[in-house]
Amino acid sequence: MPCSLSIEKLRCEYQTDPVAIDVKHPRLSWQLASDQNNSRQTAYHILVADSIANLDQDNGTLWDSGKNRSDETIHRVYQGAALGSRQRCYWKVRVWDENDQGSAWSEMALWGMGLLQTADWQADWISADIEEDTSKPEPAPMLRTTFEVKGAVTKARAYVSSRGAYELHLNGERVGDAYFTPGWTSYHNRLQYQVYDVADQLLLGENALGAMLGDGWYRGYYFIDYNRNFYGDRLALILQLEIEYENGRVQVIRSDDSWRANTGPIRYADHYMGEYYDARMERTGWTEAGYDDSGWANVIVGSDSKDTLVAPCSAPVKNIEEIKPIKILTTPEGSSVFDFGQNMVGWVRLKVSGPAGTEIILRHTEVLDLDGRFYVGHLRSAEQKITYILKGKGLEVYEPHFTFHGFRYVEVTGYPGELTLDSLTGVVLHSEMAPTGHFECSNPLINQLQHNITWGQKGNFLDVPTDCPQRDERFGWTGDAQVFIRTAAFNFDVAAFFSKWLKDVVADQHDNGAYTWYVPNISHDPPHASAAWGDAGVICPWAMYQLYGDTRILAEHYVSMAGWIEYLVDVSDDDLIWRKGRQFGDWLATDREDLGTPEGLTDKDLVATAFFAFSTSLMARIASVLGKDKDVRSYSSLAGRVRQAFRNEFVTAKGRIGANTQTAYVLALAFDLLPEQLRASAAERLVANIRERDNHIATGFVGSSFINHVLSQNGYVDVAYDLLLQDTCPSWLYPVTQGATTIWERWDGQRPDGSFQTPEMNSFNHYAYGAIGEWIYKVVAGLSVDEDHPGYKHIIINPQPGGGLTYARLAHDSIRGEIVCGWELKELGWVLEVAIPANTTATVHLPANTLDQIDEGGGPLSESTGILSVDVGATETLVEIGSGRYQFTVSLPQ
Repeated sequence: MPCSLSIEKLRCEYQTDPVAIDVKHPRLSWQLASDQNNSRQTAYHILVADSIANLDQDNGTLWDSGKNRSDETIHRVYQGAALGSRQRCYWKVRVWDENDQGSAWSEMALWGMGLLQTADWQADWISADIEEDTSKPEPAPMLRTTFEVKGAVTKARAYVSSRGAYELHLNGERVGDAYFTPGWTSYHNRLQYQVYDVADQLLLGENALGAMLGDGWYRGYYFIDYNRNFYGDRLALILQLEIEYENGRVQVIRSDDSWRANTGPIRYADHYMGEYYDARMERTGWTEAGYDDSGWANVIVGSDSKDTLVAPCSAPVKNIEEIKPIKILTTPEGSSVFDFGQNMVGWVRLKVSGPAGTEIILRHTEVLDLDGRFYVGHLRSAEQKITYILKGKGLEVYEPHFTFHGFRYVEVTGYPGELTLDSLTGVVLHSEMAPTGHFECSNPLINQLQHNITWGQKGNFLDVPTDCPQRDERFGWTGDAQVFIRTAAFNFDVAAFFSKWLKDVVADQHDNGAYTWYVPNISHDPPHASAAWGDAGVICPWAMYQLYGDTRILAEHYVSMAGWIEYLVDVSDDDLIWRKGRQFGDWLATDREDLGTPEGLTDKDLVATAFFAFSTSLMARIASVLGKDKDVRSYSSLAGRVRQAFRNEFVTAKGRIGANTQTAYVLALAFDLLPEQLRASAAERLVANIRERDNHIATGFVGSSFINHVLSQNGYVDVAYDLLLQDTCPSWLYPVTQGATTIWERWDGQRPDGSFQTPEMNSFNHYAYGAIGEWIYKVVAGLSVDEDHPGYKHIIINPQPGGGLTYARLAHDSIRGEIVCGWELKELGWVLEVAIPANTTATVHLPANTLDQIDEGGGPLSESTGILSVDVGATETLVEIGSGRYQFTVSLPQ
């Protein structure tokens, strides 16, 4: 009997064949596939070798795990020989199925180790010895060197980082396809380097390396006091190219005082302001051997520390897709504007021919005003402007280097000749995250909402989870990230993305335990925190555990999370109510707009204390996962006392909570802060508030992420659907009816009369309200993770149709494989199609109270392969299934 399982998608630390990591005991994962139902893994065997030849001979020279009796396929910790810098590790795995039949070995995978010791860095930090006024953007430095290759090369790796952003070239060709490297981290604590295999770009004989540097996140503008140079005022490069020859010799090319420096066509580049590029000043051939750099300046060798250099743990920003404009508009002022039909993040590629010295200006924005004018008020001080000066030598093609924009519309002035749709191409940039989710239903407005959620994530997951991509902000606001992380993880594989960002959450944590408002932190403000924003330090690691089965992130962040709870105790009053500090409340709730504050009508100390209780209860659960029994008791006790304090302060004997707002009831119910006898009345009060508002939402960033979950969990699925389907302001579908292609920051970013909200705060690409996606996937389509079996080891399938929908379906490529769930109302009944990955199980909720109502695959459940158990209840039947594909049909009452 052959094995029922095949192995695919081998990964190390969430990455496919990572070139360089610095995790000394990396975790290995794989997925299983099978064409049979109820296929299970019962054992695995991992081999790790130091060469392909050894692995091909089944010789695990670094680690031979032997046959392990386990059904786990994720996060198997390497337990072999100690790994050193630069080491390459080749691995494969085989498994045994439910009949103890062994599979073939998987295809080979690999990972590489980075430079694990500071002493491994022989290169120096170098900067251009060119006078600068860093109070404003300056020309981009260009650094170059030459070297000779003598013989046949077997391997060549370049280890590169910078203070500022860098773009590397070797022998006239760009190295790698990533942008804004080395990425944005807490630079004072962690600075990533990248590793490139460049053997194929080397030439026998003379070679040349060149690097351009940009301000990037390191010394560019930040809206906090509109300052610059937050991390430092001098751009610098560190580069170490290690070349191995066939004869075993190793040659090291390093950044040192022999390099030369100059400036060139990039006269300035800034994330907010844009880029000024004078093509007449290009240094033709400057990254090739033979170029005359005798007139260039020297470099300055710096003494900056190398201790903070770390290997990357997340995919970089890349050109993910390209968009053609759909039309060219003429504004009332007579300017030409390209409409790309989609609010996006990135830049445009310009194609042009014309006389030397011709100046073209490209301005970018998200919206036109009611009269069709190019509207930039909401960008505040961000110019989002490209200036390109032609060199006048035939067709010129230009893309920016060290800036990005949030835009749908591009205004073009100064273009020589006739503009056509081919003159500009939109280039979409974001972190390279694999798409993992698809949802659709019978309502086209909800489908557009899903489109907007996805594009909001694309636009704001640019190395860090930013709040917005266009105005003079673009920060990693922690509150936005924590409300959206579960929706994000459905649509894209964000495991590595959030793993990287959460390291910086810890790195920027204040000594008193407070987490910062945004990460990386670019503020010198006193060390205080805000509820719901700071709580991301606990909520996000817990979500990573739930969605990806990642216990290591809980263990590595445990001390940090405990520090946050200690901070909450310290900052709260003796009665455990958190009243102190700057609080954002229920940010941008509409129930208090008339009072002139964006923080909502819900008492800020109510929001803060609710999250105090919630994070503390999560800590008790985290301690339980990690086997810290003493801490479980301590955090459970503290959570209980905070819960009681909440009741004493904010809940009346008859069940009125705080200011009687939607968010007050939502948080109390979502965080289990009420005695059982008051839960029903709290839900009733919430529904009454919604009905009084004619089925409109009044919550902000905080309440909106929970409100539909609370309604459906308390017997009001119909009300939740009413909120989802509401299409007048404020609602999720209102922006859709206004032509939005991303999620807005404010419910009324563009009012029904066509006017805009205040320009001080009105982003049209702001993913926080997209958190409704989690409820859509969980309730409308029916997929949720079983919190007792994280990482989709056991899956819950429980669609709750409503809202007049006739079908809904989704597919999600989880860490264990693809899950499919789709239902449709047909004449013969309610049809549910389910696909569960090999080596997992699921509980399927069916709306039937007798077995006679249900068939699977055209026959009774008793004849279905893969059915593990059936539990018939008064209102529904629970069917436990093993892996495989199923089609359930439920005959509905006529």
